[in-house]
Amino acid sequence: MNAPTDLNAVKARQQTAWASGDYAVVGTTLQIVGEQLAEACDLRWDENVLDVAAGNGNATLAAARRGCKVISTDYVATLLERGAERARAEGLEVRFQAADAEALPFADASFDAVLSTFGVMFAPDHGKAASELARVCRPGGRIGMANWTPDGFIGQLFKTLGRLLPPPTGVQSPSLWGTEAHLRSIFGTAAVGISVTPRHFNFRYRSAAHFIEVFRTWYGPVHKAFAALPDDKSRALEADMTALLNGLNRAGPGSLVVPSEYVEVVITRR
Repeated sequence: MNAPTDLNAVKARQQTAWASGDYAVVGTTLQIVGEQLAEACDLRWDENVLDVAAGNGNATLAAARRGCKVISTDYVATLLERGAERARAEGLEVRFQAADAEALPFADASFDAVLSTFGVMFAPDHGKAASELARVCRPGGRIGMANWTPDGFIGQLFKTLGRLLPPPTGVQSPSLWGTEAHLRSIFGTAAVGISVTPRHFNFRYRSAAHFIEVFRTWYGPVHKAFAALPDDKSRALEADMTALLNGLNRAGPGSLVVPSEYVEVVITRR
């Protein structure tokens, strides 16, 4: 019998991966997703909002721009610093606090809305993370998320990484958060309603080579994958990524525009 997976060890490795490179370089390009999610959640002035696994603060800023009282959390302190820089530049009052999505340091029913854009989906223990989002959201409040789907571009990218650098056994795929069935499973009776809307984010770069250069330098999981692989497998990963990008490119040979499917999720708390 295999020993149970040590999810805390998995989380520690993930934290190291996300702290490597600089996710903010990529994260800032995703700002439109936070704005759309804030509208989908119909945020109101003076509502208390928590952004979980906030990265450099896309949903945080979107909520603060709508007059909400926002606490922005992540387990990578350097990313919170980047979010704080952005908030200061816009004169927005936001509280930043290091926190683990699976053990949020807030009382039950503390927030009118709890948000996460491409963040909480990477928590190793899906059930525990979902339970924490629900616990800190008040009855009748909203849990809003943007999650990559298994079959979209980012889902395919992670499968490409996994072929050469297999993920730890016993850990569920983050992309499951991009499926309605899994969301209903992990939120269960905590949700009175779950709305799932398919959307696309367009990654825009000069070329496949440009995308790979940016992601292997700045995007933690890709950065760590290239660093961990020997030269021959690193070249194989680059070739596989190039084929994936060029196959999905809708801009023709002169540029790169790759649509990546995600789901915009709004859960009403029971």
